[in-house]
Amino acid sequence: MSDVKKDAAEKGIHVLSPHLICAGAADAIDFYKKAFGAEELMRIPGQNGKLMHACVSINGSSVMLVDENPEWGLRGPKTLGGSSVSMHLIVDDADASFDRAVQAGATSVMPMDDAFWGDRFGMVEDPFGHRWSISTPQKVMTQDEILAASKDAMMDGEGCGPEGEGGAR
Repeated sequence: MSDVKKDAAEKGIHVLSPHLICAGAADAIDFYKKAFGAEELMRIPGQNGKLMHACVSINGSSVMLVDENPEWGLRGPKTLGGSSVSMHLIVDDADASFDRAVQAGATSVMPMDDAFWGDRFGMVEDPFGHRWSISTPQKVMTQDEILAASKDAMMDGEGCGPEGEGGAR
């Protein structure tokens, strides 16, 4: 392992981490603590009271945050009208984690269900516009089994997206 990777690992930071832009990054940190049990690793406030940089650990993975700042080209998903990226969180109990996130203020996008690929799966949107899929693997399936199950799911109208988009039952 290179020195750069070792230095990052010692700080609890992965060499590839999402960097979320939030309108209210400090509030987002508080939400992630309540919703996902995040542990705050670092917070660097700017002169204007906004966060220039922050880092939390969620389920052992580092997630970086910064406050929205249009002057620097930093716009969050609510300003942009959505995001093409979602976070995928694997947990021991997807139902409990999903419920915890909703109780903390997330909105259910796709209710928890048994997914055709073998996971217990659901999706929420946090108050800052970021989507989080939450899953617990329930059974190990081969790629061929998943492909066959996906065809059956599509024929049943189940799909793999939010309701109204070829999604949940």
